[in-house]
Amino acid sequence: MPTLKNADVVIVGTGVVAVAIAEQLLDAGMSVQMLEAGPRVDRAEVVENFRNLPLALKGDPSSCYPPKPWAPHPMPSLEKPDDAYLQLSGPNRYAQTFIRYAGGSTWHWAGTSWRLTPQDMRLRTLYGVGRDWAFDYATLEPYYARTEHLLGICGPADPALQWPPVQAGAPRSRPYPMPPLPFGPGEQRFTEVVDTLGYKNIPTAQARNSGMPYDGRPACCANNNCVPVCPVGAKYDAATALSRLEAKGARIEANAVVHRVETDAANRIAAVHYLDPDKRSHRIGGALFVLACNGIETPKLLLMSKDARNPNGLANSSDQVGRNMMDHPQLTMTLTLEEPCWAGVGPVVNSGIMETSQGAFRSEHAGAYFRFNNFARNRFVTFAALKSGKVGKALDAEIRRMTACSADIVLAHEVLPDPDNRLTLSDKKDWLGLPKPAIHYDVGDYTRKSAEVYSVPIGKRIAQAMGATNIKLSSAFAQSKHIMGGTIMGRDPHDSVVDADCRAHDHENLFLPGGGAMASTACGNSTITMVSLALKAADAIQRQLGRARA
Repeated sequence: MPTLKNADVVIVGTGVVAVAIAEQLLDAGMSVQMLEAGPRVDRAEVVENFRNLPLALKGDPSSCYPPKPWAPHPMPSLEKPDDAYLQLSGPNRYAQTFIRYAGGSTWHWAGTSWRLTPQDMRLRTLYGVGRDWAFDYATLEPYYARTEHLLGICGPADPALQWPPVQAGAPRSRPYPMPPLPFGPGEQRFTEVVDTLGYKNIPTAQARNSGMPYDGRPACCANNNCVPVCPVGAKYDAATALSRLEAKGARIEANAVVHRVETDAANRIAAVHYLDPDKRSHRIGGALFVLACNGIETPKLLLMSKDARNPNGLANSSDQVGRNMMDHPQLTMTLTLEEPCWAGVGPVVNSGIMETSQGAFRSEHAGAYFRFNNFARNRFVTFAALKSGKVGKALDAEIRRMTACSADIVLAHEVLPDPDNRLTLSDKKDWLGLPKPAIHYDVGDYTRKSAEVYSVPIGKRIAQAMGATNIKLSSAFAQSKHIMGGTIMGRDPHDSVVDADCRAHDHENLFLPGGGAMASTACGNSTITMVSLALKAADAIQRQLGRARA
């Protein structure tokens, strides 16, 4: 088993959390080794994969990222149930999509970057449900500001259009680096309609360049292909940073599947072990270790690494590793409208109603966030148009009509941490002989009640105000692919996995930053909070290594 050169910090993963930490540590003069399970690819290859997909697969954000045998990831449109990577059970399917490529899942994210509110971080204190965070919003806010400038997030300068609102106790320390993108015609109509109902549809803070280059990336060209890939690189993805990190001294090893984390006699992390595509094992030592594999792969790796000192898996003396799996359960209302609204101009997600996520009702049921899905409709309506039996010019006219006169409104909900929502190791193995993740999941009565008494009634009022002649509500909650909770944060080592700096309670030189540490979900997308936690962890790593060297 060859041992590669040690580093000050070994980071498992090359997604946005890993990249954010790595760059800060490199700038501080530390040596960094990064390990990525999947391959490195360039943008042109991914774009060509997408161009060559059949229409039926273009709606699956993973389809243009074919997994390597040694680094499988979920492929919902292509997997047979018996061969699925995620082994799912429970009342609701925790059906996630993520990719194991260099750059991680920011390749195919929408760029949406909502902050939490102060209230979102104090659910137990304010509403008697869920958990409180290990620190308050004022502690996190400077990291949010740093993240917005690191990723290049555009957003409104007008405080009345910002989230969270200042009156919620959330003043901003820095403005967004860029102004928001304009609304398309569908979003503008949605904004005007919901205003008549007393709701405010506000610009989404999003990690894409609005009308100007930023950080070496061009301005958004409004092609509406943000998911599954921005063809020009205007949207931030972590892959764009990898060459810059290498220029600063990072060593990045692709196709390196970490399968075991090794502890020493003092229960510190001594090394990680990875398998290459030829199934040969390698060992890398270091002073400090960061697992930033995502909210599924990180708890899976911790559970696979059990040893005599840690019989339930690493960082798991609390028995909370893999528990409290969370997401943003969503319902979709597909509307047929009397008049054209023309979704699809500009980014796929560009605005939303966030005020509906807040309120005293959260002691009884979840909040919800409403958005007009700005995906171009043609690929969604074509097969329905074909079923009409029309051909030629009549078929063309029907596709155009349905594209213009249909829309999706998404109702995204918060969910509470529940230890029974749990990731364990399946007895089914992947190509390398490693166990697949098994996840049992139930969105819970807190979220179901929201749909029954709150979010769906609001959604129906909006649909009627928009002039819907038909409303089709999805029959079950879908996942938003925002993976949270499996290495949950807390002050008490007996009921949490990491502390306020995302350091494992059980191992002083192991950090587990990102979505897995989040103690509550709120309703907005999780990435900006994940990166803010990464920057907070990077500060703690610098302090810790500085003390060790002193």
